Amino acid sequence: MFYKRTVCILLLMSILTLVACNKKEEQPKPEEGDSPSKTEEKESPSSFVYPLTGMPTEKASNQRAIAVTVNNHMAARPQSGLSKADIVYELLAEGSITRFLAIFQSEVPERMGPVRSARDYYIDIAEGYHSLYIAHGYSPSAKKRLNAGEIDQLNGIKYDGTLFKRSSDRKAPHNSYISNENIEKGAKQEGYHLDELPSSLDFLTEEEVERLQGEQARQLQVAYSKNDQFVANYQYDQESETYTRESNGEQTIDLETDAPILLDNLVVIEAEHQVIDEKGRRSIDLTSGGKALLFQKGLVKEIEWEDSDGRPLPYEDGLPAKLVPGRTWISIVPSMEIVSYKE
Repeated sequence: MFYKRTVCILLLMSILTLVACNKKEEQPKPEEGDSPSKTEEKESPSSFVYPLTGMPTEKASNQRAIAVTVNNHMAARPQSGLSKADIVYELLAEGSITRFLAIFQSEVPERMGPVRSARDYYIDIAEGYHSLYIAHGYSPSAKKRLNAGEIDQLNGIKYDGTLFKRSSDRKAPHNSYISNENIEKGAKQEGYHLDELPSSLDFLTEEEVERLQGEQARQLQVAYSKNDQFVANYQYDQESETYTRESNGEQTIDLETDAPILLDNLVVIEAEHQVIDEKGRRSIDLTSGGKALLFQKGLVKEIEWEDSDGRPLPYEDGLPAKLVPGRTWISIVPSMEIVSYKE
């Protein structure tokens, strides 16, 4: 009796085991689009970020920074490519006319310009980002530095009509442009590498952005001149959470796309300016540090700026000030007296 009971139990266990195995084999495979398993989630690659915007990208970028001196004369507006610049530095050239140093890394637009001539301080900043520097023309001191090979560069004086193209709808010197394709072609001709990734800036996390503090300041004006042509106005848009820019009462847009320039960080830096020749050219002290204003999310903070390995950048409590992920505009001014802001 005991023997029969034992055999029955063993037979029952065998049947249950077979049923369980069949059920396991019959489990349907996940359809395409189903949520991945925890194991798959762990194995999926972590996201990458662009070094000069802090914005996520699906794959690692090794694009070298491209720094372009862009014309800001009335006859040069609207410019091409500015909406895709990671960082734009605005500095005085001669008189009350400013020029931009537009730094591209996360995106390199098809067409950039109008391209204008080099000055020492544009070279200094471009070097700070280990950029390939693009300009058309130069001051006497900038010419010496470029010819000495201080920085990898392509200049329209050498490549006018080849790498640099003149547009027919504008008059010289406000009509020189260069394309991404020709930058790549010129870099190959000169033996320059385009895969030298710049070191990263410091960025806020989502939680840190939510905790930002400062004085309410939704409007900023930087009056480089009493002439409205070179007065820049910035307005914080609550809906898009970005700043728009105006010059001479007109919104700063991209010529190619009509896209407005939208900014996530505005920085104003006060640096010593000196006129150094009869043409009104300047030297600008980009190493000594000093006063700065940082505008983010409709708020402003009075901080400092320092020379960070050739990059004039905002600092707070002795450390690099963290930026909101996105695009940044840095205005370098001779005095904070030309700067005003309000709620």
